[in-house]
Amino acid sequence: RKMNQRNNEHQKEIEEITISSPIRVPIQMSLKSFDIGRGIGKGQFGRVYIAREKVSGYIVALKVLSIRELIKANAERQLRREVEIQANLRHPNILRLLGHFQDNIYFVLILEYAAKGELYKQLVKSGRLKEKKASRYIAQMAGALSYIHKKHVIHRDIKPENLLIDLNDEIKIADFGWSVHTPSQRRKTFCGTLDYIPPEMVEGKEHDEKIDLWSLGVLCYELLTGTAPFEESGHTATYKRIAKVEFTLPDHLSVDFNFLTTNTVITTRPETTSTFERCLKTSMDSKIQEDQW
Repeated sequence: RKMNQRNNEHQKEIEEITISSPIRVPIQMSLKSFDIGRGIGKGQFGRVYIAREKVSGYIVALKVLSIRELIKANAERQLRREVEIQANLRHPNILRLLGHFQDNIYFVLILEYAAKGELYKQLVKSGRLKEKKASRYIAQMAGALSYIHKKHVIHRDIKPENLLIDLNDEIKIADFGWSVHTPSQRRKTFCGTLDYIPPEMVEGKEHDEKIDLWSLGVLCYELLTGTAPFEESGHTATYKRIAKVEFTLPDHLSVDFNFLTTNTVITTRPETTSTFERCLKTSMDSKIQEDQW
């Protein structure tokens, strides 16, 4: 009886989510509205499947979350925030949330399908990326992050596992579970992934949108070397290296990418907007011009 009461309370909370969705999802839409294919991802609260909407034939990804697991983890608020933020973002390099629905067991997000999957898997397969490809991805990321920061959104969990690739080899930023809309731009929550967190989080200080810029620099390094710049065998050692900003640049990196990495991760933590512009300029104006890709 208690569990039913909690489920009802949870459903009431979920129903109160108000979003501006790019498509109108009919009230009667359910899992039966889709031909559901193979699983393409797994998370803490459920799985992601490729699916085809039966009426339109449109291919999507369904993120199917267990309501019971969400309640157990007290993650309802986090889910509401994720839905509200992602549904209102419109950028070619951000995965679109097309709609959502629920039944008594599952809460389902209808997402844009990115056919080539996680950037992480591409990185594991190839070891590291060539500068031409890395340049293109970093430029796309810089544009997308600049866009969300103008909307007062901080992603807070940029890493290869949360970046998807579509059929046109375009980056799609996904998984806004740790994201936050914060006009004041100052937060203190410790979140994200160890190898990608900035010194201010390690030191328990407030952070702002610049943490996404830090993560972009770490991503740039990992794409070009196959390893994270502060990676160590234990958490404590990694924390120490991050706090000291202690890393080395490999010899094979070009002058342009040495500049790009050190001016995103590292040195002076400059103003975000101007640095995103420098990221785009460095990626585009280096020897890695778009017409050579």
